[in-house]
This record gives sequence, C-alpha cells and structure tokens, in this order.
Amino acid sequence: MEIFDDLLKFTVLDVIDIILVALLLYYVYKLIKGTVAINIFVGIVIIYLIFLLVDALQMKMLTKILGGFMSVGLIALIVVFQPEIRKFLLMIGSTNIGSKSGLTKRLNFLRTQVIHETEAETVVAACVKMGSSKTGALIVLERNNNLDFLVSTGDEMNIKVTQPILESIFFKNSPLHDGAIIIANNIIKATRVILPVNNEKNIPERFGLRHRAAIGITEKTDALAVVVSEETGQISYIKNGEFIMYKNSEELIDKIKEDLS
Repeated sequence: MEIFDDLLKFTVLDVIDIILVALLLYYVYKLIKGTVAINIFVGIVIIYLIFLLVDALQMKMLTKILGGFMSVGLIALIVVFQPEIRKFLLMIGSTNIGSKSGLTKRLNFLRTQVIHETEAETVVAACVKMGSSKTGALIVLERNNNLDFLVSTGDEMNIKVTQPILESIFFKNSPLHDGAIIIANNIIKATRVILPVNNEKNIPERFGLRHRAAIGITEKTDALAVVVSEETGQISYIKNGEFIMYKNSEELIDKIKEDLS
C-alpha cells in the first residue's frame, strides 16, 4: 500500500525533475563522449556503487575508506574534469534559448541534421582540393558552444558554405586567408578569426600554428576543427584537443557528420 501511496503522490514537479536530470545527464554524456574522461566517469560511478554496497553490508573499514574518498570526491571531480566543466559552463552561458535561431536549432532536429551533412561533404571536398595545391586552411565547426565571442577577433560574415567560397577564402592571395573561419549551421560566421593557441601540448614538429590553434579551440570549447597543412597538404581532423585518425575522405565525412549530429 505504501508503494501505491507514493505513486499517487507523483506530481508534475517530479516529472519536471526527471526531465531536467535526464537533460543534464545527456549534456554530460555529449561532453565526455569519445574522450578519456568517460572512462574516469565510469570508474567513479563504480566506486560509488561499491561504497553503497559496503555501507549496506555494514563493512565498517571499507565504508570509512571509501567514505573518505567520496568526501573529497567533489574536489577531485573539479580537478579531473576541469576541461569538461569549462565546456559545460560555456555551453550554458552561450545558449541563446530565447532567440529564434537558438530555439529552432534545438527543436528542428531533422533540418539541423541535413545542414550538417551538406556542411561536412562541402568542407571535406574543399579541403581535399586545397590540400592538392598545398593551400593552408583552418576551419572551425561550431556545435553546442556558441563561438560568437571569437567573431569580434576577425571579420563577421554571413555567407552560405560552398566549395568555391571556401577555396576563395583560403586562396594565398586572398585578404581573408589568414586566420580561421567559423562555420555554424552551414553559414560562415566569420573569417580571419584569431584562435587561442595551445603551447603546452607536445605535438610533432611538422605541425605548425594552425594545428596548435585548432587544438586550443577544441580543448576550450566543444567545437571541431579541420586543418589543411600548407607544407604537406595533409588534412587533420581535431576534436577535444586530439587528432582523430581516419582512412579516407569518406570516413572523415562520416566522422564529422556523427560529431555534428
């Protein structure tokens, strides 16, 4: 009878509570998916479940040891998940829910997916063409984190993404080729953008400032970066500050589509 009484007390606030927790877990999963952090997160969850088990079994020594670990767990989480926490807070702070574009982006899933597919194929095709002529390029693809705070460092644009446009922007004699471009929803938001450069991570000497800038922006936000090397013509795909390996252009397109969906 008590169970039925509890079910009868289930209110609208409980439903809202469940939805908000589900959304929180969803965004946390998106932030740590495909990173080493997800393994750490699973490990913490396992330790917490073991703590609950030994506490229920009244195993005092293990309970005290694990309890001490859990008591400093919050500080440990902040240290371990500092990049992910930064991205999460940036995502919340830069979410324009009230704007028409922000609301449309979150509700119209089918339209967003079509835009991202076109974007991925066009971007890769342009990079392959630029790579064949060893034309350097740095393309940043916006995801959940709004990158408007970087637009002011370059030239604001509002141009639909096409292969000829991308190639003309990064043409060596073009006044717009220096710096990065930011793409969101198949629109070029800005060109000649100055990105934060990562000087701490050790990367092979064949990679230059473009690659360090790509690592920097993908570490600080959840954006994706595609870099074309001016020296070798090689195309690099960077996510979460790491180089993502791929076999051919088709696989690269699939990876970008998956990450943007």
